[in-house]
Amino acid sequence: MSTWKSVLLASAMALTPVQAFAAQEDPEADAAAVDVAADIEADEAAAASAARERMQREMDEAIAFVEKIFDTSDLPPVEPARLTLAQTTTAALLPTGSLEKMMDNLYGKMFSTFLNELNGSSDLMISIKTGVESEQVAALDDKSKEAIADLFDPHRKQRTDQITKFVRPLISEVLTDIEGPMRDGMAKAYARKFSADQLTSINAFFSTPAGRSFADESLALQADPEIMLAVARAIPPMVTKFMDRAPELESEFKSVDLPMERQLADLNEAELKKLARLLKTDVKALKEHRDMWNAAAATEAEDVDDAEEDDFTYDRDSWSEADRQRVEALEAAYEEAYSAAYDARMEAAENARKNKSRKPST
Repeated sequence: MSTWKSVLLASAMALTPVQAFAAQEDPEADAAAVDVAADIEADEAAAASAARERMQREMDEAIAFVEKIFDTSDLPPVEPARLTLAQTTTAALLPTGSLEKMMDNLYGKMFSTFLNELNGSSDLMISIKTGVESEQVAALDDKSKEAIADLFDPHRKQRTDQITKFVRPLISEVLTDIEGPMRDGMAKAYARKFSADQLTSINAFFSTPAGRSFADESLALQADPEIMLAVARAIPPMVTKFMDRAPELESEFKSVDLPMERQLADLNEAELKKLARLLKTDVKALKEHRDMWNAAAATEAEDVDDAEEDDFTYDRDSWSEADRQRVEALEAAYEEAYSAAYDARMEAAENARKNKSRKPST
């Protein structure tokens, strides 16, 4: 049983009358505890089932969206002979283990670096745990950082090794599952893109030592550190270019003066009736929806106005000196009274405990 289930079970038993724990005197106690544990197990199973169903619905919706974007229903059928040639091509380009080899380039570099950042010895993690500014932590040598991390978690390296040990086989299994469908999709794409003669020539090249070497490494090279680093370094100039062109783009967009998108509130009676016919609903439902949105928009506008008016509530610089001193004096008195009341509550509780301990047990 998991830790949190044990806690729930213990809590449930704590709320049970004292007689329920007298197992020898009350044989129904064990049955009651088992029932509580069963209820917890059932609740957990139901929650897990609901979460799985929700996740499945979300995945189905995502797949449907992707299928809509990459709709292939209008493509002509693939010639069987070309498909056979393309399957030979993609078998060479994506042999078993190719995705894992590609992942190795990422897994060995990116994933290990990511784990090292989270294992407690990074500047960020030390700063978070100690409250010391990250700039001050950055000035420390690596040996000091390792020693600090070991103080918080002497077993952190074993923990990282466990993650690698347990996650890596799962990743390998998942990637192997993906390779089959990926090869099938590639085969169809290659069969449409290349002629039978071209596929024959490609396959002839892949049958040579140089071709086999190229095919084995082509996919894995897409995650090679050299390529990944080059792409990463190319991103900032791209972002900068968009930022530099922003005024120009804004000007161009403004030069095309298009009217704002219409809402339900902008439709007249005839347009509402037309919309109702198209939606196979009634005008009344559309008007109710329109009125609901209008009311929500009005409430939001009022909230914005109220927030602007409330600025004076928090901006003490706008207060007079007399008002500020009066408020601060009252706040100090409130804090002192609250502290005294808290102390009194704790004292009253302690007295109650002492009085209870003096009473003879019944």
